[in-house]
Amino acid sequence: MTAMTASPTLAVELPSYGAVLLTQGTRPRELATAIASLRAQRGVRLDLVVVGNGWQPAPLPPQVSAVVLPDNVGIPAGRNAGVPAVGGDLLLFLDDDASLPQPDALARLAAVFAADPSLGLVQPRVQDPEGRPSPSRWVPRLHPGDPSRSSDVCAVWEGAVVVRRTLFEAIGGWGAHFFYGHEGIELAWRVWDAGFRVRYIGEVTAHHPVVDPCRHHDALRYLARNRVWLARRNLPLPLAAAYLLTWFLLTIARASQPGAIHALLIGYRDGFIQPCGPRRPLRWRTAWLMTRAGRPPVI
Repeated sequence: MTAMTASPTLAVELPSYGAVLLTQGTRPRELATAIASLRAQRGVRLDLVVVGNGWQPAPLPPQVSAVVLPDNVGIPAGRNAGVPAVGGDLLLFLDDDASLPQPDALARLAAVFAADPSLGLVQPRVQDPEGRPSPSRWVPRLHPGDPSRSSDVCAVWEGAVVVRRTLFEAIGGWGAHFFYGHEGIELAWRVWDAGFRVRYIGEVTAHHPVVDPCRHHDALRYLARNRVWLARRNLPLPLAAAYLLTWFLLTIARASQPGAIHALLIGYRDGFIQPCGPRRPLRWRTAWLMTRAGRPPVI
């Protein structure tokens, strides 16, 4: 595949990325911004694919390839589908309404990986391009604090992340069963369980508009179902029970929309009765390391 690089004479020395940009084709202006921000990156070799999730991506700029999925297979499965279409030692996953405003963002993230072989997955800081206040969920810490401060974390916001390719393939990629929501938590848990660390990088910025992820009842149902699946797939039974009880009480307490509690209860029911894929409980050592990193896998 053709790689994009700012300096062909130094191409063999540059960090190499495979970038997977997922879209359903419903945000053409944002998609164009995302592609432009990736093509503007300097100091890296970049192999870029646009995955059309139930959509034919066209037209695309030169040196940007496409993967066409006839049906919407969900967000994590759509991301997975783009990986075989790109090369690169590092994999960037970017949503179509996200972008990288700094032309050296990928080079700086590659330097973070090069300096610390124990890092497996990183998430940059996320800001609204119009300057609206960032929601706390974009800083995946129990106590978000200063968004510019970097730290190890045990979850990621999925819209812009970078992971080592060999690690991503070894842990089985994104959890395709989830379809929408919580796949970033599972990916982070799997990285920790493989013996690597996950880090939030406050010095590098991604743009994404502020939207409410629970603005639709279908989203609430998916999130509740996936919370149960997350525990069923990944946690030892005592931790799974504590995790689900904690989040059940939290979500009930936070529910404010009419019909929200009903949607949450339906989601929890579905989570227990529907198949969720293979179970691979985290090691107890992993749970301890995540606790030391500031977020035990019960909340």
